[in-house]
Amino acid sequence: MEIIKMDKIAGKKNRRGVVAKKIFKHDNAQVMNLLLSPGDVVAEHSVPVDVFFYIIEGKGTLQIGNEQAVVEAKDIVVCPPNTKMSLKADQAEEFVVLNVKTPSL
Repeated sequence: MEIIKMDKIAGKKNRRGVVAKKIFKHDNAQVMNLLLSPGDVVAEHSVPVDVFFYIIEGKGTLQIGNEQAVVEAKDIVVCPPNTKMSLKADQAEEFVVLNVKTPSL
C-alpha cells in the first residue's frame, strides 16, 4: 500500500506562478495540490484531457468555459477537455485545491 503524505511533499512555483505539489503521476492520472495565496491567479488556459478540481481549503473563484463561481472547501468542479479554465484566490484567504487530470499529460 502506498500512502502519500501531502504535508510532507515540498511545493514549488510552477510555470503558472503558483505553488504546486506533485502528488501523483502515471499514465492514467495526474494529481497536483495547488496552494494559492491571496491574490494568486492561475491564468486562463485549457488542456486536452478531463480535469476536476477538489477544493481542500478556503474559497476562491473558479472559471470553467464562460461560467465562474466562488467555490469553497469540499466542492468538486468538473472541466471537460479543451475547455478554458482559471483559478483566482480573490476571497482574501488561502485557496488550496487538488487538480486531477485524466489521463495524465
